[in-house]
Amino acid sequence: MNDTPILLGLDVGTQSLRAALVDLNGTVLAFGTSPIDTTYPRPTWAEQRPEQWWSAAAQAIAEALRTADVGPERIAGIGLDCTACTVIACDRDGKALRPALLWMDQRAHVEADEISATGDPILRYVSGRVSPEWMLPKALWLKRHERANYDRADRIVECTNWLMFQLTGEWTLSLNHCAVKWDYARPDGGWPLAMMGAVGLDDLPAKWPARIEALGQGGATLSQVAALALGLKAGTPVAQGGIDAYLGMLGMGATGDGDVAVIVGSSTCHLAQSKEGVFGSGAAGCYPDATVEGLYTIEAGQTATGSVLDWYRRHFAGREEAEAAKRGCSVWTVLDEQAAAVPPGAEGLVVREDWQGNRSPYKDPAARGVIRGLSLSHGAGHIVRAIYEATALGTRHILEDTAEHGLKVRRVVLGGGGAKSALWLRIHADALGMPIHLTRETESCALGSAMAAAVGAGLVAGFDEAAEAMVRTERTVEPNSSNRGVYDDLFGDYVRTYQALKAER
Repeated sequence: MNDTPILLGLDVGTQSLRAALVDLNGTVLAFGTSPIDTTYPRPTWAEQRPEQWWSAAAQAIAEALRTADVGPERIAGIGLDCTACTVIACDRDGKALRPALLWMDQRAHVEADEISATGDPILRYVSGRVSPEWMLPKALWLKRHERANYDRADRIVECTNWLMFQLTGEWTLSLNHCAVKWDYARPDGGWPLAMMGAVGLDDLPAKWPARIEALGQGGATLSQVAALALGLKAGTPVAQGGIDAYLGMLGMGATGDGDVAVIVGSSTCHLAQSKEGVFGSGAAGCYPDATVEGLYTIEAGQTATGSVLDWYRRHFAGREEAEAAKRGCSVWTVLDEQAAAVPPGAEGLVVREDWQGNRSPYKDPAARGVIRGLSLSHGAGHIVRAIYEATALGTRHILEDTAEHGLKVRRVVLGGGGAKSALWLRIHADALGMPIHLTRETESCALGSAMAAAVGAGLVAGFDEAAEAMVRTERTVEPNSSNRGVYDDLFGDYVRTYQALKAER
């Protein structure tokens, strides 16, 4: 009988929950998936039902076990990643008092501005401003607008905390979430109590569990109740979970000082590890002990990258859609071919990808996108290539900005849906002037959760060892040095275009 340990990674995304069964070599044996519904009660509001996360977990785990044809006794450990910051008000037994405020919910923008206006020293970790998506603004919104629910709540926590309680029967907090989304900073003594008191949240810490555990730690095990509900074995180790993108960074092997994970999807997320804090840049934040204890995690991002390409596809690629249908291929194959036929620099086209504002390095929600330099000689391939180039130049701008403030970039690993385009990868390498590393497993969040499970079960000593055992670099895209001058010039035009547009507002 095969008794090789298998790890269960639970990846709780916005649209679905995925259960991955992974071996200690990082090979994914099976996936199970169950959808998650989101409701939008008002513009900029977004909510989910916590009960559905739990039923989705049961369905996805059952599918994964069935697909892999393994029994629950083979599961050596469980790991978890979730969206952040998805906030739940519930009683001590985990019963939700209202739907959860999903991470993308923006209703607490007034509260976020008020918290930022305190000017508290702790805000240097978030470049001076908190987001309306985060814990303190959302909790303050609940206190002001749903006081009865706020007062009744024994717990105001996140999706990860709630699911850890459902799995183990114990209330804990994730150091990963607290350091990134809750304004918790160990170097400054932990909780920002003075800032919380200044906005009337003195009573909020009493609604939080006292124990804070680092990713992969905690020593918790699966409860009898959870084992029965999920079809698993009671007593299975359950590692402390964390934020999906951060587990994705670990699943890409970015665990050491100077490692940068670039996750390219509808938006692009940049996560870097650094021994030293990086302050004063346009990054979203600099978070101590957020992922690997003893290192800072630097986070930055572009609000719209793949979504700009999808905008172009939806509005202007009808002919390419028809050709793709005729050829039996993806429309992206056709668009890539057209863009690849255009030389670097798109023959003078410059695009700013700020369709939804600029998250980093400008933190400018009023920024807007532009296609500059069109002539009658330009065609569809030029525009697609210019969009690709803009998204890569945005990453270059972020890395240069953080480098000016102390980040030493040693290695760039790229993942997400954008890694499927060979042309987009090539453009990233050329625009950055750096090798781009790609890993074997594209589902990096699920793999990262499985790595956390391996750490929690004591099968590896830590995330460095887990990465060495479970993450495989599949290939490296080297930059073409002959394109360096083109992209240096284009980068200058790219930056000046933003400055000119801002000056005209």
